[in-house]
Amino acid sequence: MTTHENLAGAHRHPVRDLPLLIALDVDGTILHHDGHLSERVARTIRAMDDHPQVEVVIATGRSVIATLPVMEQLGLMTPGRYAVCSNGAVTVVVDPETEEGYRLEEVVTFDPAPAVSLIRQEMPEVLIAVEEIGVGFKVARPFPQGELWGEEILVPMEELVAHPATRVTFRDPSSTSEAFAEMVDRIGLHGVSYAVGYSAWLDLAPEGVSKASALEQVRRRLGVEPYRTVAAGDQRNDLEMLTWAARGYAMGQAPPEVVEAADLMTGTVEEDGLAEALDEVAAALL
Repeated sequence: MTTHENLAGAHRHPVRDLPLLIALDVDGTILHHDGHLSERVARTIRAMDDHPQVEVVIATGRSVIATLPVMEQLGLMTPGRYAVCSNGAVTVVVDPETEEGYRLEEVVTFDPAPAVSLIRQEMPEVLIAVEEIGVGFKVARPFPQGELWGEEILVPMEELVAHPATRVTFRDPSSTSEAFAEMVDRIGLHGVSYAVGYSAWLDLAPEGVSKASALEQVRRRLGVEPYRTVAAGDQRNDLEMLTWAARGYAMGQAPPEVVEAADLMTGTVEEDGLAEALDEVAAALL
């Protein structure tokens, strides 16, 4: 990786030439909610990654198999690059030598049964998906078409919660994100981390695990100083990451609590806000 290499040239800036880690959320930050990738955003990300001291790391709630195509689009499938998936529960390293194109660097799991039982008591009709790394999701009932990446494996409810999981997703197409947030506040969830999405979508992860916890491990492995970290995101699962980064950007459409957690605010995803933010980073830090 370029981060580990000595930067060429006899005259190095004491700060600007130090390694810089830029952590980027995907949906609502890099991609529009319909999956569209702006050419301006793609061009800006590639330009940032061309700097020898910059390490762009995708940090997303997406599964590994849903993350890799985005990295491919952006030209980020370079050997040795880290990616944080499943809201921090799965960290991978790009490895062209493997059949999958990556190797698992770290996987954190939890027992999903207690939380699933508690949520089903409150929302009996909720849809539940348990992530299967590199495959897709186990489900007791199918999700709306196109909402889950990879294979949907239909299993009995008992099997759904029989094994440790990296991530459990709950979905109620007839509800709202506000209703999910109220339900979580009412029942309390112990032994897990959770994030409510922009729609009626709730992700559970192992306790203490977030994009930030995984990125901190990546930062240390890459030898990046804490003050040379940047992050951009737009949703509640980005809160810890935006607080963790020395320079955190909230997208313009982010909810108030996300804006509050960030240091700076940029334009909306429709306005190519990420490109604006990265242009600021280049001017200030490179």
